[in-house]
Amino acid sequence: MDYLHDINAFLPGIIVGVAGLIGIVIDSYKDDHDAIYGLSVVSLLAALVLSVIDMFEPAGIAFSGMITYGGVTAFGNAVILFGSLFCVLISREYLSAIDHDFGEVYAMVLFATTGMVALASANDLVMIFIGVETMSICLYVLAGIFKQRKTGAEASLKYFLLGAFSTGFLLYGMALLYGATGSLSLPAIAEAASTDLLFVAGAALLLTGFFFKISAVPFHMWTPDVYQGTPTTLTAYMATASKSASFIALMIILSKMIPAETAEWGEVIEVIAILTMILGNLIALVQDNIKRMLAYSSIAHAGYLLVGLAAGTTAGYSAVLFYLLAYTIMNVGAFGVVAYYERQQGLDFTDVNNYAGLGFKRPLMGVLLSFFLFSLAGIPPFVGFIGKYMVFAAAIDAGYIALAIIGVLASAASVYYYLRPMVYMYFREPHKDVPLVQSGLLFRSTLIVLAVLTVYFGIAFGDLHNLITSYYTNDWVALIGG
Repeated sequence: MDYLHDINAFLPGIIVGVAGLIGIVIDSYKDDHDAIYGLSVVSLLAALVLSVIDMFEPAGIAFSGMITYGGVTAFGNAVILFGSLFCVLISREYLSAIDHDFGEVYAMVLFATTGMVALASANDLVMIFIGVETMSICLYVLAGIFKQRKTGAEASLKYFLLGAFSTGFLLYGMALLYGATGSLSLPAIAEAASTDLLFVAGAALLLTGFFFKISAVPFHMWTPDVYQGTPTTLTAYMATASKSASFIALMIILSKMIPAETAEWGEVIEVIAILTMILGNLIALVQDNIKRMLAYSSIAHAGYLLVGLAAGTTAGYSAVLFYLLAYTIMNVGAFGVVAYYERQQGLDFTDVNNYAGLGFKRPLMGVLLSFFLFSLAGIPPFVGFIGKYMVFAAAIDAGYIALAIIGVLASAASVYYYLRPMVYMYFREPHKDVPLVQSGLLFRSTLIVLAVLTVYFGIAFGDLHNLITSYYTNDWVALIGG
């Protein structure tokens, strides 16, 4: 084993994990020291830069074939680290305003991100389990940061109980797959795949565990309560980075470990995608709490991503990767603006009715939120439109025409609840005159960068799409280390 090669292959994850350990040590000597935040930003930025560089390197395997690096893996890691970095950048001011700027919050984010990087790099069932659990345990803690509030305790408890339940599905599925194939390596499992009941049952349980993680219907029950009870910038982290890691792992499993001929997995995912898109959008239509609205919106977006996975083609997988980046950019931005309003005193700014007249009181924040909501709705020229176009086009090319039509109709319905906050901001009189504090330069700059990226990748998406598609010039399994 070449230890230097292995360390270099997983260097982004190692940097973030070591930074988390250093942050915990600092916090033990000096409670909530400013250095912990700075360390978190620097480590995530360094890991992101390394991942971006690795995106242009050929794919390979490390740690005796347990992880992959380069190519698709590096792109997935870059999306995760991008979401983590920008969530941390907008968290400091928000958490300070609500008196929850704890050093352990950033350490938990770093440890969770390490698990996400491991999950997205996994080439073995053991590594998948390590990544899932490292990510999940930290997220359970982050969901309960508002421990003095009933909603915070409820969020943490529900997330923990249902997360543990989903882990049971994952482990049982892994055990059955090991029993059916005699291996934990994804490529080896694919070679030994069959239509035997033991293998199909193991694969089904494994997929069920991941459906919990991505909030797919009917395994979505935890999402709205957890999103509502968690601090808003940390909700953005859960909704983007963790979902990206889970989707990348699910994509690897579907494309690499479970051959299509062993079962009609495309049809199964098609049904799940339809249910997820329809239910997520329908319930979001009646939400007055903007965080719950965005929670059900994230469920609907999981359905759009499943459309690309159902296609099971090169175009489908490329579309999913692009959509994950688009989703991360616009969702972090939307939650960031909500976090800005939520920190104000005097009104409950999670209630959409209290957004009346805000568009003119802080024009920049109103414009930024409009950009992100337009993008989430899939309106051109924003990146959300391109992402949806890619997944629906991939589904049509693969013969899933009805699925694509349902997706387009569901996306059209979502325009109502995405435009609703803007109607209140610009066309309704305020119920109460509440002074709004000025946001800090770093907070504003972070949101502006996200808004610029939302427009930029909605117009100049060609180079990025070509890069993602180039990862599939060879056979997918061979490319990622099979």
